[in-house]
Amino acid sequence: METKAEARFVRVSARKVRLLMDEVRGRKVGDARLMLTYAPQKAAKILKKVIDSAVANAEHNNHCDVDTLYVKKVYGNEGPTLKRWRPRAQGRATRIRKRTSHLTVILDEL
Repeated sequence: METKAEARFVRVSARKVRLLMDEVRGRKVGDARLMLTYAPQKAAKILKKVIDSAVANAEHNNHCDVDTLYVKKVYGNEGPTLKRWRPRAQGRATRIRKRTSHLTVILDEL
């Protein structure tokens, strides 16, 4: 039985999260969590929390055994971009784009 968890409006770009998602996709939950625990990226901590939430949903709602769960699907879509301005030389300004993303993790039993 599939179990889902989402994190929306996360302050990390979707491109950076997708690099980690590609490493985690298809792995057992225990292996994925261990890998993300020691990954140096900021996105690793966020993605690990989403996986932990999906595991908690699977245990509570579907009464699944944690040892049989694996990451079936994981994807990160772009969220809204926060637009900011930075002053530059000669009275000009440069746009700074602070990107956000929506993360989705779907777990299933083996």
